[in-house]
Amino acid sequence: MLRVSTVHDHERMSTQDLLLSIEAAVERGETDFYIEASGQHDIGGPLWNRDGKKLTFRVSNPGQRVGSMCLPDTEIVVEGPAPADVGWLNAGGRIAVRGDAGDTAGHCAAAGKVYIGGRAGTRSGSLMKHDPLYEPPELWVLKSVGSFSFEFMGGGKAVVCGHESETLPSVLGERPCVGMVGGVVYFRGPVGSLPPDVRVSPLDEDDMAWLDAGLDDFLQAVDRPGLREELSVWKHWKKITPLPFEEREHEEVPSLARFRATEWVKDGIFSDVCPDDFVVNGLVARGDYRLRVPLWENDRFAAPCEFHCPASIPSQRRFNLLREGKVDEAYRLVLDCTPFPGSVCGSVCPNPCMENCTRNELDSPVQIGKLGSCSADIRLEKPAQRSGKHLGVIGGGVGGLTAAWQLARMGHEVTVYEADAHMGGKLEQVIPRERLNHDLLLKELKRIEDMGVHFVTNHPVDAERFAELRKKHDALIVATGGHVPRIFPWPGHERIVGGIDFLKAVNRGQKPEVPESVVVIGCGNAGMDAAAGAFAMGAREVTCIDVQRPAAFAHEIAHIENLGGKLLWPVQTREITDNGLITQDGTLIPAEMVIITIGESPDLSYLPEGLEKFRDWLVPKADLSVMDGVFAVGDVIKPGLLVHAIGTGRQAALAADAWLRGESPVPTDREQVPSRRLHTAYFAKCHGRELPQPREDFERCVSCGTCRDCKMCLMSCPEKAIDRNELAEGGFEYVSDPARCIGCGICAGVCPCGIWSMKANWAMA
Repeated sequence: MLRVSTVHDHERMSTQDLLLSIEAAVERGETDFYIEASGQHDIGGPLWNRDGKKLTFRVSNPGQRVGSMCLPDTEIVVEGPAPADVGWLNAGGRIAVRGDAGDTAGHCAAAGKVYIGGRAGTRSGSLMKHDPLYEPPELWVLKSVGSFSFEFMGGGKAVVCGHESETLPSVLGERPCVGMVGGVVYFRGPVGSLPPDVRVSPLDEDDMAWLDAGLDDFLQAVDRPGLREELSVWKHWKKITPLPFEEREHEEVPSLARFRATEWVKDGIFSDVCPDDFVVNGLVARGDYRLRVPLWENDRFAAPCEFHCPASIPSQRRFNLLREGKVDEAYRLVLDCTPFPGSVCGSVCPNPCMENCTRNELDSPVQIGKLGSCSADIRLEKPAQRSGKHLGVIGGGVGGLTAAWQLARMGHEVTVYEADAHMGGKLEQVIPRERLNHDLLLKELKRIEDMGVHFVTNHPVDAERFAELRKKHDALIVATGGHVPRIFPWPGHERIVGGIDFLKAVNRGQKPEVPESVVVIGCGNAGMDAAAGAFAMGAREVTCIDVQRPAAFAHEIAHIENLGGKLLWPVQTREITDNGLITQDGTLIPAEMVIITIGESPDLSYLPEGLEKFRDWLVPKADLSVMDGVFAVGDVIKPGLLVHAIGTGRQAALAADAWLRGESPVPTDREQVPSRRLHTAYFAKCHGRELPQPREDFERCVSCGTCRDCKMCLMSCPEKAIDRNELAEGGFEYVSDPARCIGCGICAGVCPCGIWSMKANWAMA
């Protein structure tokens, strides 16, 4: 016998864990169980042994639904009382409770036996039924049952023995057998009023023989064999059966036509405003009488990839264009959102788009990141029409250059002022060349310059220059990023080297001097970059520490570990000494150099006093403006990924353009397509295939929220109410003809991309 205790070290096992452990034991071949329960539900069913062996359960202190959906060859004995729903939907099991049972014992039972060794609660035996192919279900109760017992009983046999119930007004409680249409209830003891559609009769010989044959088994099961003599005096017993249909009282039900003609309010209850025309509409209706109306809501919602991309790149639309063979158009589309599809999306971005891709539910995300590299060589023409406006961008990083790219495409003259000798910000200055192909970056910078953006390098901006630039330009974009390393004031913090300063020196080819042992504080991607740089400059031992699980990419961590580096976490710093870093618990991590990579803050000393800030960062208005005609971008607002800077750069460009035209920027945010509207089963056929090249991965894309022109709705509509129309300006649309549509919703049900929705007809008025 397998003994299962559900309380360990004062911790209670959950119902789910208990049921899973029982199921696993049955799968292993266990057939005999003793369950020391602590209120867990559903113990005992539905289970079966693969070899047809009987399963037995002895249970103490169970929760609700003991033996629910219990199957044949299962026996359950409850030592003591049990709460509600004992033997609920019993399908063949033998369930004995050696005590009282709660409400609805034997509820909906269809087979098997339920024995109660005490009283049973309200609605016990309700909805019992009998499939003629099987033996009828049985419910035996030693004492009495609660109100509404055997309600809507449709079959089976119930026995209420009335033991120790002589003083009760009714052993069946109040209002028993309401709606009873089948089966039989045997009872012993007083009974109150019964509904008119049942009859009470004395037992015949067959009844006595059946009760006599089953009584011993019942009393043995509930451990009360001594009551045999008391309960087998058959003259004390009676039975309740439902009246046959022909013997019941029936009221004539008038036809609907007669009711409306003779009983209904003349011309209808709203006749003062809308006379009733007495037209009866059928269940299947068209046109104005449909209950629901289908709507083709193409591109109303953003796909998860687009919604979670800070730059709002609509990758699902790119894949749709590739599917249609419009390759050049697909590669150009991404340039509406970012000028760095190769350098950022395809090289250094953590790709939150792929992390949230619906395809993850089936196998792996669609290859969005690498698709960005396909747009690296695309060239766009300058806008033919010029606005006559000139804007300045302070900072040549990804945020500022994105804003400049967008503004130049709108027809504005744009000049970018960069303090460094080269454009590109952290892409140029900080990201190691091993992670980012420098030629690719130069190619994308050249594309921005070819769009007409003027680059001015070696041009740091102070307060005086800022004032000059504000007078010189019609609007300004502030995008100087975060370049001041964040260093906590630990004892010895003056010995710490800022990670951003170290990486800039490496990228400039200055070959900073690095000792043999180095500690890097921070295990994000920047920390891995600093560790790789330390090894490249001659370090032999590099230890990276963090207060939490390392956030760097798995392949970046693997690269450092392959070089010989170690990652330790959680580790908190207490002090920096000449011998190394001392942790909060007093452990010394030997090091001759400590580099910190836990983020950077912006240097905003060139801006006027009085601007709203949160700590070191600007707090812009909703349109990203911080002053009249001055807009903020990227890490001057708050620290984030490079793609966050791209997203705010685009938003700031749109806001600045609207400001120049004296208008308000149009919101670009869209709601994410609800997951319940997507049907991934359509795409399961692609599961397990070898991944194609990113540019050919369009078949696996679910195209969430955007029509992929699969024609599923067109082929599935039972009324042929959907048509596909080519649009004069290009593209297509699907429309539903109200004269044919019955509002069945099949179009919405089969659409894999969540395009069709069903609206209540009254809501369309």
